[in-house]
Amino acid sequence: MVESFFPIEKLLEKLGSFAYEELLLFCGVKNDLQKLKETLTTVKSVVLDAEEKQIHNRRLSNWLGKLKDACYDAEDVLDEFEVEDLRRQVMKQRSIGRKFRNFFGSSNPIAFRFRMGHQIKKIRERFDEIAKLRGEFNLIERLDDHRLVVHKEREPIHSFVLSSDIIGRDKDRENIIELLMQTSDGESETVSVVPIVGLGGLGKTALAKLVYNDQRVEEHFELKIWICVSEDFSERQIMTKIINFVTGENQSNLDQLQKVLRYSLKGKRYLLVMDDVWNEDPEAWCKLKSLLLGGANGSKILVTTRSRKVASIMGTRGGTTGFNLQGLPFEDCLSLFMKCAFKEERDKHPNLVKIGVEIVKKCGGIPLAVRTLGSLLYDSTDEHFWEYVRDNEIWQLEQKESGILPALRLSYDQLPPRLKQCVAYCSIFPKDFKFDSYDLVQFWMAHGLLQSHNKKEDLEDIGMRYLKELLSRSFFQDLTFGMFGLEVLTFKMHDLMHDLAMLVAKDEFLVVNSDCQSIPKSVRHLSFAAANASRNDFSSLLSDLGRVRTICFSTDDDEKTSQSFVESCISKSQFLRVLNLSESSIEVCSRKMGNLKHMRYLDLSRNSKIKKLPKSICELQSLETLDLAGCLELEELPKDIKYLVNLRVLVLTTKQKSLQESGIRSLGSLRSLKIFGCRDLEHLFEEIDQLSVLRTLSIESCPRLISLPPAIKYLSSLENLYLARCESLDLNLNMEIEGEGSHHDRKNTRPHLRRVFIMEITQLLELPQWLLQGSTDTLRDLFIVSCPNFMALPRSLKDLEALETLVIARCPKLSSLPEGMHHVTTLKLLTIGGCPALSERCKPPTGEDWPKISHIPQVYLDGEMIK
Repeated sequence: MVESFFPIEKLLEKLGSFAYEELLLFCGVKNDLQKLKETLTTVKSVVLDAEEKQIHNRRLSNWLGKLKDACYDAEDVLDEFEVEDLRRQVMKQRSIGRKFRNFFGSSNPIAFRFRMGHQIKKIRERFDEIAKLRGEFNLIERLDDHRLVVHKEREPIHSFVLSSDIIGRDKDRENIIELLMQTSDGESETVSVVPIVGLGGLGKTALAKLVYNDQRVEEHFELKIWICVSEDFSERQIMTKIINFVTGENQSNLDQLQKVLRYSLKGKRYLLVMDDVWNEDPEAWCKLKSLLLGGANGSKILVTTRSRKVASIMGTRGGTTGFNLQGLPFEDCLSLFMKCAFKEERDKHPNLVKIGVEIVKKCGGIPLAVRTLGSLLYDSTDEHFWEYVRDNEIWQLEQKESGILPALRLSYDQLPPRLKQCVAYCSIFPKDFKFDSYDLVQFWMAHGLLQSHNKKEDLEDIGMRYLKELLSRSFFQDLTFGMFGLEVLTFKMHDLMHDLAMLVAKDEFLVVNSDCQSIPKSVRHLSFAAANASRNDFSSLLSDLGRVRTICFSTDDDEKTSQSFVESCISKSQFLRVLNLSESSIEVCSRKMGNLKHMRYLDLSRNSKIKKLPKSICELQSLETLDLAGCLELEELPKDIKYLVNLRVLVLTTKQKSLQESGIRSLGSLRSLKIFGCRDLEHLFEEIDQLSVLRTLSIESCPRLISLPPAIKYLSSLENLYLARCESLDLNLNMEIEGEGSHHDRKNTRPHLRRVFIMEITQLLELPQWLLQGSTDTLRDLFIVSCPNFMALPRSLKDLEALETLVIARCPKLSSLPEGMHHVTTLKLLTIGGCPALSERCKPPTGEDWPKISHIPQVYLDGEMIK
């Protein structure tokens, strides 16, 4: 079975875009592109039929592969128009000197016109040849009625975390807890191992979490540790994960790791959960186990694995041989399915229930399969669609694990094309990778996977909508929200879902490891594993990277990325869109980066030795995301950074004292500005209001920052403001002074904040009035945390018409709530903690401030839910 996602829609979208017309006329290729569009439209109409028939026809499968490959090559060519358009925008900017014109002198209009005309003609001829071949397969033109199913919006599910989501495992939980509670008096070792063994998708991790969070287990063990092992069983990695879990610190030296580990476990009865273990090397386990024997008698290691051999190797000699997890009983599977598939009143749909019973039987007792198909059918009352799922021929394929892959594949097949690509692109990340919603959306955006039908809707919002849809369909799991409920989601992809993603994108994505002999020409996304990114002998693999779009390097502390290796990758990857060099320990950024004119996403974060960025970086007019977080030695930004006209996200760490001359204020497309860990920064920049589309401003760990620019009051698009760990910051200082260059009417130009988060701002005495002006009908969430001198909330709090969440924590000088707070009828959640006097006044029924908050549905005081 080959992939079933296509970039064909994205290609047609580009061809139909009004933005292309001027450049098409300029280049004289409009007729060729119109013919190309007609050919693509014709081919697209039979792709759905081809996808379903390819299962039984290898030649058809190969034809689809050639079509997809041609689509990507055509997209690379069409992107040249976008690059040229951005270049011309920069050239039109005022005050551009002769020097800067020479800067872009390589793009000669006549040469560009000739070159593009030639390439478009070649692409059109290529698609004509592919289109002719479709007649050999008797394909029919049709739309996919099933894929037009639209889910009603619902909240993302919390997958396996909540006990209420785990059905039918109560007996299994009790049996495992009993094994953990057993004393080890009869054993020669203080630590014994309890493996949970079973097929993928049975819910081994879910069961382990259920046990891990049980109150009896909590009381029995002095220390609990949870680590995800997956395919990396190296001694260093596992020790690092344990130490990081226990202490929150990262160690690098191997001897130091061993010392800290022994000290952390010494004399304590601990429970260590090692989730998803694959290692079948007895020697590696024995070596690691010797480091884990320092705990008190009765310590346990709970292991989840699909492999009986792993259970045999790790199981305590003479002790338990493991807990074999069986499939979920049919009645429990049916109950889980009904919970996922029906929003309410399933009794009204008896025929659907009957079909559902047959679908559940095909799932082989595997909860992940049941949950996935239930999510697919959620709230659908179309009997034909239910029958399509039940009777699909994909169930007849042989699978290594009964029931699971057909169910996942069926759910994947029903995704819209754009969401299919989003899932497939996740295969570039390793198994058990912890995704961050913000970063993943930027990654999708860089590859053009986000489709906008409404110019008023930002791509970032579209990406979050895609993500929530995939969460609701169970493609991701282990969902958690950011600190204090901030809108940054973290989640994982079940390893079987990851297998599916790799299957559908197998020819395009490659993780380069020690077994890799070559990089096929079909590969467009590369990830170099930690132990390989530093080796010069891999340079022989880099002979043809001409079509590669993604390169990710990952390293550990022993394996530093070779500078020459990175240089070689960059010089040979002309169509690179994503380059991740995070934590690669490079000292100098390649000047050749300026040649990567298609680059959208550049991650240089946590490279603590970089002192300067090459000027050529300012030639990356397509760049959307630039991440420089943790570049502690970065002396300054290039002054020409203002010419990054497409930049939407900038994350910055720098040694500069002032950003006034940085050029950031001229980044007219900037949506998010995050300034992090700037130890010497004292001033930002005036005229910050020139960032007219800025939605998120985050300033964290800048201890010398004195004030914010007054013009911040006029950031008309600002929605999210995060200020944390800025000890010298005075939010009122200079706020009555107009910023320089105030040349327009600002009376009605105010931020419309939705979320304000303030943490560890020592100078904060009261919430400044300017912060709430203009946001009375938009501010939804307000967090004030660890501000030791904060004394008063403003009276205008009563005017906030949209406020839903108010969190006040560790503000000991805040002693009362403002009058009129009972008028804030939209408030759903109030949390107060670490404010002794205020908590006392808010206690029901006699507290003086209780009448002000008694109408709020949820009230928490010092961690206790009052109502």
